[in-house]
Amino acid sequence: MQTMITNSWQSLFTTEFEQPYFKALAKWVDEEYEQATVFPAKENLFKAFEQTPYEKVKVVILGQDPYHGAHQSHGLAFSVQKGVKIPPSLRNIYKELESDLGIAPAAHGDLSSWAQQGVLLLNTVLTVREGEANSHRKKGWETFTDHVIAYLNARSTPIVFILWGKPAQAKGAMIDTNKHVIIQSFHPSPLAASRGFFGSRPFSKANQALIQLGEQPIDWQIPPQL
Repeated sequence: MQTMITNSWQSLFTTEFEQPYFKALAKWVDEEYEQATVFPAKENLFKAFEQTPYEKVKVVILGQDPYHGAHQSHGLAFSVQKGVKIPPSLRNIYKELESDLGIAPAAHGDLSSWAQQGVLLLNTVLTVREGEANSHRKKGWETFTDHVIAYLNARSTPIVFILWGKPAQAKGAMIDTNKHVIIQSFHPSPLAASRGFFGSRPFSKANQALIQLGEQPIDWQIPPQL
Protein backbone atom coordinates (compact mmCIF):
# COMPACT_ATOMS: atom_id res chain seq x y z
CA MET A 1 0.00 0.00 0.00
CA GLN A 2 1.33 3.44 -0.95
CA THR A 3 1.41 5.36 2.33
CA MET A 4 3.82 8.24 1.73
CA ILE A 5 2.21 11.51 2.83
CA THR A 6 4.51 14.52 3.03
CA ASN A 7 2.14 17.32 4.03
CA SER A 8 0.47 18.19 7.35
CA TRP A 9 -1.46 14.90 7.46
CA GLN A 10 1.82 13.12 8.10
CA SER A 11 1.58 13.13 11.91
CA LEU A 12 -1.81 11.36 11.81
CA PHE A 13 -0.68 8.91 9.17
CA THR A 14 2.55 8.09 10.97
CA THR A 15 0.56 7.19 14.08
CA GLU A 16 -2.09 5.20 12.23
CA PHE A 17 0.33 3.19 10.10
CA GLU A 18 1.89 1.74 13.25
CA GLN A 19 -1.42 0.54 14.67
CA PRO A 20 -2.13 -3.23 14.51
CA TYR A 21 -5.48 -2.68 12.76
CA PHE A 22 -3.81 -0.66 9.99
CA LYS A 23 -0.99 -3.13 9.49
CA ALA A 24 -3.59 -5.88 9.05
CA LEU A 25 -5.60 -3.66 6.69
CA ALA A 26 -2.53 -2.79 4.61
CA LYS A 27 -1.59 -6.46 4.28
CA TRP A 28 -5.12 -7.40 3.23
CA VAL A 29 -5.41 -4.52 0.74
CA ASP A 30 -2.03 -5.36 -0.81
CA GLU A 31 -3.21 -8.95 -1.30
CA GLU A 32 -6.41 -7.66 -2.92
CA TYR A 33 -4.40 -5.56 -5.37
CA GLU A 34 -2.39 -8.66 -6.28
CA GLN A 35 -5.38 -10.99 -6.65
CA ALA A 36 -8.04 -8.74 -8.16
CA THR A 37 -8.63 -5.43 -9.90
CA VAL A 38 -8.95 -2.83 -7.16
CA PHE A 39 -9.74 0.89 -7.39
CA PRO A 40 -8.34 3.45 -7.13
CA ALA A 41 -4.82 2.73 -8.39
CA LYS A 42 -2.36 2.44 -5.50
CA GLU A 43 -0.68 5.74 -6.32
CA ASN A 44 -4.04 7.53 -5.91
CA LEU A 45 -5.11 5.84 -2.71
CA PHE A 46 -4.49 8.87 -0.49
CA LYS A 47 -4.92 11.55 -3.13
CA ALA A 48 -7.64 13.35 -1.15
CA PHE A 49 -5.13 13.99 1.64
CA GLU A 50 -2.38 14.99 -0.76
CA GLN A 51 -4.58 17.59 -2.46
CA THR A 52 -6.17 19.01 0.70
CA PRO A 53 -3.70 19.46 3.59
CA TYR A 54 -5.07 19.21 7.12
CA GLU A 55 -4.85 22.90 7.96
CA LYS A 56 -6.48 23.86 4.63
CA VAL A 57 -9.66 21.78 5.13
CA LYS A 58 -12.75 24.00 5.16
CA VAL A 59 -15.38 21.50 4.01
CA VAL A 60 -15.49 17.70 4.20
CA ILE A 61 -17.70 15.87 1.71
CA LEU A 62 -18.03 12.33 3.01
CA GLY A 63 -19.26 9.52 0.80
CA GLN A 64 -19.32 5.72 1.07
CA ASP A 65 -16.79 3.80 -1.03
CA PRO A 66 -15.05 4.51 -4.37
CA TYR A 67 -16.58 4.04 -7.79
CA HIS A 68 -16.15 0.40 -8.80
CA GLY A 69 -16.14 0.85 -12.58
CA ALA A 70 -13.00 0.82 -14.70
CA HIS A 71 -11.08 4.13 -14.93
CA GLN A 72 -13.51 5.94 -12.61
CA SER A 73 -12.06 6.28 -9.11
CA HIS A 74 -8.90 8.37 -8.76
CA GLY A 75 -8.76 8.96 -5.02
CA LEU A 76 -11.22 11.84 -4.60
CA ALA A 77 -14.73 10.90 -3.48
CA PHE A 78 -17.34 11.33 -6.24
CA SER A 79 -14.71 12.59 -8.71
CA VAL A 80 -13.54 11.01 -11.98
CA GLN A 81 -10.68 12.03 -14.22
CA LYS A 82 -11.25 14.16 -17.30
CA GLY A 83 -12.30 12.05 -20.27
CA VAL A 84 -14.17 9.51 -18.12
CA LYS A 85 -17.96 9.36 -18.45
CA ILE A 86 -19.62 11.17 -15.54
CA PRO A 87 -21.15 8.55 -13.19
CA PRO A 88 -24.80 8.77 -12.13
CA SER A 89 -24.06 9.96 -8.56
CA LEU A 90 -21.95 12.82 -9.84
CA ARG A 91 -24.57 13.71 -12.46
CA ASN A 92 -27.03 14.03 -9.58
CA ILE A 93 -24.56 16.18 -7.64
CA TYR A 94 -24.29 18.45 -10.67
CA LYS A 95 -28.10 18.59 -10.95
CA GLU A 96 -28.37 19.67 -7.33
CA LEU A 97 -25.56 22.19 -7.80
CA GLU A 98 -27.48 23.74 -10.69
CA SER A 99 -30.74 23.77 -8.72
CA ASP A 100 -29.01 25.20 -5.66
CA LEU A 101 -26.64 27.80 -7.12
CA GLY A 102 -27.53 27.99 -10.81
CA ILE A 103 -24.21 26.46 -11.85
CA ALA A 104 -24.61 24.49 -15.07
CA PRO A 105 -23.29 20.90 -15.04
CA ALA A 106 -19.62 20.65 -15.95
CA ALA A 107 -18.53 18.77 -19.06
CA HIS A 108 -16.20 16.56 -17.03
CA GLY A 109 -16.16 15.01 -13.57
CA ASP A 110 -12.78 16.06 -12.14
CA LEU A 111 -13.46 17.73 -8.77
CA SER A 112 -9.82 18.65 -8.11
CA SER A 113 -10.71 22.35 -8.10
CA TRP A 114 -12.88 21.74 -5.04
CA ALA A 115 -10.08 19.80 -3.31
CA GLN A 116 -7.61 22.60 -3.99
CA GLN A 117 -9.94 25.10 -2.30
CA GLY A 118 -10.13 23.07 0.91
CA VAL A 119 -12.88 20.54 0.20
CA LEU A 120 -11.71 17.15 1.50
CA LEU A 121 -13.38 14.60 -0.79
CA LEU A 122 -13.32 11.56 1.45
CA ASN A 123 -14.99 8.17 1.39
CA THR A 124 -15.59 6.11 4.54
CA VAL A 125 -13.89 3.17 2.73
CA LEU A 126 -10.95 3.97 0.45
CA THR A 127 -10.74 0.91 -1.84
CA VAL A 128 -13.11 -1.38 -3.74
CA ARG A 129 -12.97 -4.40 -6.07
CA GLU A 130 -13.95 -3.81 -9.67
CA GLY A 131 -17.68 -4.31 -10.12
CA GLU A 132 -18.30 -5.09 -6.44
CA ALA A 133 -19.68 -2.13 -4.50
CA ASN A 134 -18.93 -2.22 -0.76
CA SER A 135 -16.57 -5.18 -1.24
CA HIS A 136 -13.94 -3.64 1.07
CA ARG A 137 -16.28 -2.72 3.91
CA LYS A 138 -15.46 -3.81 7.46
CA LYS A 139 -11.82 -4.56 6.71
CA GLY A 140 -10.39 -1.65 8.68
CA TRP A 141 -10.96 1.42 6.54
CA GLU A 142 -13.87 2.55 8.73
CA THR A 143 -11.53 2.65 11.74
CA PHE A 144 -9.01 4.69 9.78
CA THR A 145 -11.59 7.21 8.58
CA ASP A 146 -13.05 7.38 12.11
CA HIS A 147 -9.62 8.56 13.23
CA VAL A 148 -9.46 11.04 10.35
CA ILE A 149 -12.80 12.54 11.42
CA ALA A 150 -11.66 12.63 15.06
CA TYR A 151 -8.45 14.37 13.99
CA LEU A 152 -10.45 16.96 12.05
CA ASN A 153 -12.94 17.35 14.90
CA ALA A 154 -10.05 18.24 17.23
CA ARG A 155 -9.05 21.18 15.07
CA SER A 156 -9.65 24.61 16.58
CA THR A 157 -10.76 26.12 13.26
CA PRO A 158 -14.35 25.06 12.47
CA ILE A 159 -15.13 22.80 9.50
CA VAL A 160 -18.33 22.21 7.52
CA PHE A 161 -19.07 18.48 7.23
CA ILE A 162 -21.35 17.36 4.38
CA LEU A 163 -22.52 13.82 5.10
CA TRP A 164 -24.21 11.93 2.25
CA GLY A 165 -25.71 8.51 2.98
CA LYS A 166 -25.93 6.40 6.13
CA PRO A 167 -22.26 5.34 6.40
CA ALA A 168 -21.22 8.99 6.25
CA GLN A 169 -23.95 10.12 8.65
CA ALA A 170 -22.89 7.48 11.18
CA LYS A 171 -19.70 9.47 11.68
CA GLY A 172 -21.71 12.54 12.61
CA ALA A 173 -21.82 11.35 16.22
CA MET A 174 -18.07 11.99 16.38
CA ILE A 175 -18.37 15.65 15.37
CA ASP A 176 -18.70 18.45 17.94
CA THR A 177 -21.58 20.53 16.59
CA ASN A 178 -20.86 23.28 19.11
CA LYS A 179 -17.78 24.02 17.02
CA HIS A 180 -18.33 22.47 13.58
CA VAL A 181 -21.28 22.46 11.16
CA ILE A 182 -23.02 19.33 9.85
CA ILE A 183 -25.08 19.27 6.65
CA GLN A 184 -26.55 15.87 5.83
CA SER A 185 -28.94 14.21 3.43
CA PHE A 186 -29.54 11.05 1.47
CA HIS A 187 -26.77 9.86 -0.83
CA PRO A 188 -26.77 11.28 -4.40
CA SER A 189 -26.89 7.81 -5.97
CA PRO A 190 -29.85 7.12 -8.28
CA LEU A 191 -31.29 4.78 -5.64
CA ALA A 192 -31.52 7.49 -3.00
CA ALA A 193 -31.27 10.96 -4.56
CA SER A 194 -35.00 11.45 -5.01
CA ARG A 195 -35.64 10.57 -1.35
CA GLY A 196 -34.02 13.72 -0.02
CA PHE A 197 -30.76 14.56 -1.76
CA PHE A 198 -32.46 16.66 -4.40
CA GLY A 199 -33.52 19.92 -2.81
CA SER A 200 -31.10 19.61 0.13
CA ARG A 201 -29.03 22.62 -1.09
CA PRO A 202 -25.71 21.52 0.45
CA PHE A 203 -23.57 23.92 -1.56
CA SER A 204 -25.31 27.16 -0.61
CA LYS A 205 -25.66 25.94 2.99
CA ALA A 206 -21.94 25.19 3.16
CA ASN A 207 -21.05 28.61 1.80
CA GLN A 208 -23.45 30.35 4.18
CA ALA A 209 -21.83 28.49 7.09
CA LEU A 210 -18.32 29.39 5.90
CA ILE A 211 -19.23 33.06 5.62
CA GLN A 212 -20.70 32.99 9.14
CA LEU A 213 -17.45 31.41 10.33
CA GLY A 214 -15.44 34.20 8.72
CA GLU A 215 -14.10 31.98 5.94
CA GLN A 216 -14.04 32.45 2.18
CA PRO A 217 -16.87 30.51 0.49
CA ILE A 218 -16.08 27.74 -1.99
CA ASP A 219 -16.29 28.47 -5.71
CA TRP A 220 -18.28 25.40 -6.70
CA GLN A 221 -18.01 26.17 -10.42
CA ILE A 222 -15.96 23.42 -12.08
CA PRO A 223 -13.38 24.87 -14.52
CA PRO A 224 -13.98 23.79 -18.12
CA GLN A 225 -12.04 20.91 -19.59
CA LEU A 226 -8.78 22.07 -21.19
